[in-house]
Amino acid sequence: MKTVLCYGDSNTYGHVPETGLRYPRDVRYPGRLQMLLGDEYTVIEEGCNGRTTIQDDPIEGWKNGLDYLKPCLNSHKPVDIVVMMLGSNDLKTVFHLSAKEIAEAAGRLVDEIIEFAKEKQSFIPKIILVSPPEIGEGITRSPFAGSFDESAIERSRQFPEHYKRVADEKGCVFFDAAKCISPSEFDSLHLTPEAHKVLAEKLSEVILQLS
Repeated sequence: MKTVLCYGDSNTYGHVPETGLRYPRDVRYPGRLQMLLGDEYTVIEEGCNGRTTIQDDPIEGWKNGLDYLKPCLNSHKPVDIVVMMLGSNDLKTVFHLSAKEIAEAAGRLVDEIIEFAKEKQSFIPKIILVSPPEIGEGITRSPFAGSFDESAIERSRQFPEHYKRVADEKGCVFFDAAKCISPSEFDSLHLTPEAHKVLAEKLSEVILQLS
């Protein structure tokens, strides 16, 4: 049996745009991924609302994705495949980061995964570096308008170029989520049930090709 770790933010957690609650497991993409992959895989959900790559949130600093990554990997080892989709929260105005800087921060997490695997398990997992979906054009009118300004839209559109470069440099599998999904019109940030379904389907194809 192979272990797939889905490491991400609120879109991995399954945040419902309209209510702020959580989609059921059979709706959110890691749960659907489990159904598609079947009994030969164990899909682990590690999504946290507001999680960044390596940035300390000034209000909720515990959402730094770097701090939790190694403990998470250690809890679930041996990990065969890591699906990492982070970067959307790094677009928040408070961080003042470019798409290039965010992609490089995601690369830092890739380095941590490789370093951990060399030390704590006998092989390096396959890493699928996911370039997050774009921020919707209505972000400045959404419930999250206080955290994101209009520049987040264009910077999110630059993600694929920079994430692909980082993935190529670090030997990861690159996956461009923006090619197949978009955020909800309600909040311009979080995924609809249909987007979760499509994302799971596309990722399952990638994972099965790795096996």
